[in-house]
Amino acid sequence: MGWSVVRPTGLTLHRTDLTAKGYTLLTPHGDDHAYLIDMDGRVVHRWTFEAIKPGYGRLLQNGNLLMSGSDRQLPARPKDEPTKPPPPFEEHVRRLGGYHTTLQEVDWEGNVVWQYDNPTQHHDFYRFENGNTMMPEWVELPEDLHKAVRGGYKRPRERLPRLLGDDLVEVDPAGAEVRRIHTWKLLDPRKDPIDPTTLRWEWTHINGFDVNAAGDIVFSCRNNDRVAIIDGATGELRWKFTGTHGQHNPTFVEDGNVQIFDNQRAASRVIEVDPDKDEIVWTYSGQPGPQLFSGHISGASRLPGGNVLLCEGTSGRLLEVTRRCQPVWEWINPFINNARDGSPTVSIYRVHRYGPDHPAFANRDLDPARFANLNRLNGLM
Repeated sequence: MGWSVVRPTGLTLHRTDLTAKGYTLLTPHGDDHAYLIDMDGRVVHRWTFEAIKPGYGRLLQNGNLLMSGSDRQLPARPKDEPTKPPPPFEEHVRRLGGYHTTLQEVDWEGNVVWQYDNPTQHHDFYRFENGNTMMPEWVELPEDLHKAVRGGYKRPRERLPRLLGDDLVEVDPAGAEVRRIHTWKLLDPRKDPIDPTTLRWEWTHINGFDVNAAGDIVFSCRNNDRVAIIDGATGELRWKFTGTHGQHNPTFVEDGNVQIFDNQRAASRVIEVDPDKDEIVWTYSGQPGPQLFSGHISGASRLPGGNVLLCEGTSGRLLEVTRRCQPVWEWINPFINNARDGSPTVSIYRVHRYGPDHPAFANRDLDPARFANLNRLNGLM
């Protein structure tokens, strides 16, 4: 889906009898805020971030907001000069999509109650019940693996950097590392090659992961089009799916299946895959196909009752659909910000909806009248 600065925005569809009620959390790219909107698409709460440029957040069971972001004091990104030697690893990672330096946990008023700094973390995170936190971290591959990985492309006369892979790193509340999973040891450099249209900088590029009650970890590798599950008991790879392209946001759903936002090349879709049978058991796509498309970012989350909330990331379009693939709620981002290159953007990495009984909302004022001016200026009244 394309977008225009003069497009209709805000709430465009609401089948009140068919939606899963709650509040939706979103963080537009380039914005200084995270927003909570009600089912009528109005802002009811806003968090402001001053020390970091916010990226993507989740509400926690303790009522706080956990937000990834990047230090505002970072120097400018290194220039892309293919014919010159690549920058050092610490500078090279700042050129990559999904780069973050910081995780901040803030309370309802935005006060920082916990912070973890790691200049090689990126994209996603997961908070365990014991308070530990896991995130992907870029690492340089060993020389022999760097040479063995197939696929990708290089530009004319380009001097390529060492290929990067991903570790999944778990830290305790004090920020001490308690577990590290070398995901690059679980994949095959020949059978899992980099997509031929992708620059040969990263082998895997983990852009999303999820953990189930058994401790299994499902993760998405955008650069080689792989979704895989690590067995929580053995640490071995027990499933690998190759039927997607550029995919994001793999999640376990109640029946043990895996839901994926499959970006694809011309028309995106959301699929549910049965790992035991290795087959797709449910699909939502645009009608016609290009009515749902995001070439990168994006996600989908299963809601109570079975509906699915989609985030068509590049256009900033949120869409709730039923299991019968009927659209029942749509909201289009009115907040226009600037991307890193200065161009206008309405993109959103991912969103989540939380039920009215979520602990974060207990005894909170969620009256949109508190943000009447903000809502009015952005056509959200």
